[in-house]
Amino acid sequence: MNQGVRIRRLKKRQYKRRLLNIFIGIIVFLIFIMFNKINSLAYEKSYEQENDSKIVEGLMFGDEKENRIEDNQEDIIEDNQEVNYIQDSIVLANKTHTLSSDYIPKDLVVPNVSFSFKEDNPKKQMRREAAVDLENLFNGANDGGIKLYAVSGYRSYQRQKTIFDNKVRQVGKEKANKVVAYPGQSEHQTGLAMDVSSISVKCRLVESFGDTKEGIWLKENCYKYGFIIRYQKGKEDITGYSYEPWHIRYVGKEAANYINNKDITLEEYIMNN
Repeated sequence: MNQGVRIRRLKKRQYKRRLLNIFIGIIVFLIFIMFNKINSLAYEKSYEQENDSKIVEGLMFGDEKENRIEDNQEDIIEDNQEVNYIQDSIVLANKTHTLSSDYIPKDLVVPNVSFSFKEDNPKKQMRREAAVDLENLFNGANDGGIKLYAVSGYRSYQRQKTIFDNKVRQVGKEKANKVVAYPGQSEHQTGLAMDVSSISVKCRLVESFGDTKEGIWLKENCYKYGFIIRYQKGKEDITGYSYEPWHIRYVGKEAANYINNKDITLEEYIMNN
């Protein structure tokens, strides 16, 4: 075999080897992209299910009472008032007072409390002042032999829109209107609300939490730390939402003490002050 033939064969083998390496590289790259995509979809699904848990659990409890009372949302949307005093801890976000789509609290932090989940997630966040007093509340509970877990805090406008849109796809708009807040109308967007639960109800957001020792302690003591039970039993016609013993809202100690003593809602407090 002459030198020229050996050189051509060597070059041919080198060319095939380069093609093989390129092919392997492409396969590895595609696997990497698919792996990241699967992880991203899994995280999104988990996030959606966790944020939507209060709705699902509310429907499972008792006589399957829906978590939101029925009303004509279309009329409310036409007449609602866009909130423009959102830096105040007394900010109102409900079916007639809507936060703007671009509102994101500037002082969001993660309070140093026990959460019902381990992964990093925006729903761990609250506005700084509320976060500090949530830590004080959890410490006070611990001192009293009560163990609380934070479940869901801040939720963006877009996150709420995704939850609402998904619910519309699942059950239709009429049904969705009854159980999910419109984007901009969720207190979680203010960064001043936190859903709280306990091991005794497996950290679910259910009405039975209000009958546990943890739920009773929370109702009787949260005002001392600047929080209120936002959606009280028997006040559904005023708040627009059914009873949620797990949903606490930061309003500051002065307002919380007044609301607790008068046994009124945040709507009534704002109306009279």
